[in-house]
Amino acid sequence: MPRNNLVMKHSRAWLAVLIVLAVLIIDQLIKIWVKTHMFWGEDIEVLPWFHLRFVQNNGMAFGMEFGSKLFLSLFRVVAVAGLIWVLYRLCKDNGRKYPVGLLVCLSLVTAGAAGNIIDCLFYGEIFNNPYPPEIASFVPWGEGYSSLFHGLVVDMFYFPLFSFEWPDWMPWLGGRSFSFFDPVFNFADAAISVGMVVLILFYSKYLGGSEKRIEEKVDE
Repeated sequence: MPRNNLVMKHSRAWLAVLIVLAVLIIDQLIKIWVKTHMFWGEDIEVLPWFHLRFVQNNGMAFGMEFGSKLFLSLFRVVAVAGLIWVLYRLCKDNGRKYPVGLLVCLSLVTAGAAGNIIDCLFYGEIFNNPYPPEIASFVPWGEGYSSLFHGLVVDMFYFPLFSFEWPDWMPWLGGRSFSFFDPVFNFADAAISVGMVVLILFYSKYLGGSEKRIEEKVDE
């Protein structure tokens, strides 16, 4: 392998590792701070349009139940393992087929998914989960609120950008309140969202295509 290609391969690998580690460290530091300084359900207004709101969930899409919590956690582990394999393949590329932006996007998605898996795998074992207004704390392994793979995902970012009530004369919606943006999320969710949006907007041609088609597009 030419020296230039080897250097590029290693630099891409280090870039992926740094992105994943940075996202994981920031995500876990924020979650641990929230977990050990706020009680479940507490809301702190940082700005009128930005709150820290401590909520916990099973990590399922839109709160729906898709099988058991154990099944979901195991599925996530398998999915992250698949993403790591894809990152490995991208890091082996010397930049001729796949742009570095694609590597950055997939690194963000992988790191975000792994960050939420850490909650599911370990938080039930290392934290207690007292009722408000008591605040959670670290406990010896195995004395937590749940077992391995059954921990709750910690969310905290809430952006109530605006709200209003629909006029009474409107059918179906009249008199109901509407607010945007209601979902509470964490740093890992943000990394996944940013990675996926940029991936779809700018690198969708690399998704689902054969290697031959990708080479043809790059050579154009």
